Amino acid sequence: MFVRIVKMGFQDQNIEAFLANFEANKEKIRHFEGCKFLELYRDKNDPTIFFTYSYWETENDLENYRHSDIFKNVWAKTKPLFNIPPMAWSVDKLETLS
Repeated sequence: MFVRIVKMGFQDQNIEAFLANFEANKEKIRHFEGCKFLELYRDKNDPTIFFTYSYWETENDLENYRHSDIFKNVWAKTKPLFNIPPMAWSVDKLETLS
């Protein structure tokens, strides 16, 4: 399993559209085959910056999602809202302390 982190920045006037799109699709994303966890974060110092954290069983699962109609529809609505290019990382979780 690995973690996918995506950083996105939006124009102020587009934040509500982004949040509405996320709300409408979050369950579909979370229940896509191989997705085990999904969270949305908002930066405390810059309210136009958001992050998604998702856990995936395999890289192939993430790639299948990225080529799915769900992703294409979400991305088509999200991409025009950015004020900075999005950044993404795939990382392996080494430790969790609770």
